[in-house]
Amino acid sequence: MAKNTSFDSLETRSTDQRMAEQSAQLRAVLAQVAAQAGTCLPDAGVTSIADLPNLPVLRKSDLSAWQKQTPPFGGMSVGSVSHVFQSPGPIYEPGRIDGDWFRMGRFLHAAGIDASDTVQNCFGYHLTPAGHIFESGAQAVGARVLPAGTGQTELQVTAARDVATTAYAGTPDYLKIILEKADEMGIALGLSKAAVGGGALFPSLRQYYIDRGISCLQCYATADLGNVAYESAAMEGMIVDEGVIVEIVTPGTGDPVPMGEVGEVVVTALNPDYPLIRFATGDLSAVMSGTSPCGRTNMRIKGWMGRADQTTKIKGMFVRPEQVAALVARHDEVSKARVIASRAGEQDVLTVQLESTGGDAERYARSVADVLKLKGQIEVMAPGALPKDGLVIEDQRSYD
Repeated sequence: MAKNTSFDSLETRSTDQRMAEQSAQLRAVLAQVAAQAGTCLPDAGVTSIADLPNLPVLRKSDLSAWQKQTPPFGGMSVGSVSHVFQSPGPIYEPGRIDGDWFRMGRFLHAAGIDASDTVQNCFGYHLTPAGHIFESGAQAVGARVLPAGTGQTELQVTAARDVATTAYAGTPDYLKIILEKADEMGIALGLSKAAVGGGALFPSLRQYYIDRGISCLQCYATADLGNVAYESAAMEGMIVDEGVIVEIVTPGTGDPVPMGEVGEVVVTALNPDYPLIRFATGDLSAVMSGTSPCGRTNMRIKGWMGRADQTTKIKGMFVRPEQVAALVARHDEVSKARVIASRAGEQDVLTVQLESTGGDAERYARSVADVLKLKGQIEVMAPGALPKDGLVIEDQRSYD
C-alpha cells in the first residue's frame, strides 16, 4: 500500500504558515516577471495569495500566440533548464530532468514508490515531456527507471519480467493492456504499484488493478505546470502540490467561485525558472473542505471533473476544437466533423464522424492520425446528418 508519511515538512505546514510562505514566494516571482516582461503584468498591488484575482488569467492560446511571435518561449525569460519540449499546438515548454523540477517526486512518494523500486515508465519520451516528468520524480525518490515509453507491448512484458519492475508509470489504460498481454504470454509480472496520469482513472479500472494486487494512484499534471495535485493512500480527493497555488474560478471570468462549487482550475506556478501566473488549465474541479486523513494539510480538489471548453483528453492526448476545424479544412467535400470519446473494455475509443458528399474512409483516417495525433474509427455521414447542437467534441464517457 502507498505510504502516508510526508515527502517533506512542506506537506504538513499550518494553513497560516503556508499562506505566509507562499505569499512571499509569489511576491518574489511577480517581481521577477515584472522585471523580465515590462508591462505584461498590471501593477495590481498583489502582496498575498488573496490578491491573485486582481491579475488577468493566462491562457494556453496566449502562450501559443506569444511563441509564434517570439519562439520558442514567447519572449519569457526562462531560467536554468536542460530540455525543451513540444506539445500539440504546438506549444513549447522548458524543463529539467534533475532536481525534481516538475515536482513529481511528491506524488511518487505518496504512491509508495521508493529506492527499492524499479519503475517501468510508459510515458512518451519523444518531444512531449511526460516521460521526463515522471523520470525526474523517480530520481527524486531514488527509484530506478526502465524508460519503456509507449507501444511494443510484448517487449514491455518481456522487459518487465527480465528487469523485475515493481512499479508502473503511465496512462491509466495502458497498464491493463500490458497485464493482459502478460497473461496471454503466460508471464507473471511483479508489479504492485502504479502512478498514473494523462487521463481519467475510472473506478472500475482502479478496482481491476486492486483485484490484481496493484495499488494505483493518480496525479493531475500538465506539460506547462508539472505536478498540480495528487492522490495519497487516503484516496479522498487530490492534494494540491506545495509548489503551486490553485484557484477554482468561473470559466471565462477568472473570478473565484464559492467553496465546493465547480469551476475552472487556474494555477500559479511558483517556479522561478518558468513562472506561470494564473494559468488557466481549461479543466473543471472543485475545492473540498477539510484536509486529507493522511496528514497532508494543503487544500484538496475533487480531481478532474470535465473541461471548461470542448477540449477533451482522449488516450492521454488533448483534442481541441481548432484541430477538428483543421481536419475539416483538409477536405473540400467535408462540411462538418464531430469527434466522440467513448469507452470499451476499459480503454478510450475515438470515433470521428464526418459529413461528406463522398470520400475515402481510409484517407480520412490518415488525416485524423496526422491532425489529431490519434487513431480512431471513421464514420462517413451524409450532409446534414450530424446534430446541430454546437458540439464538435463529444465526451460520452461516464466519470461516476
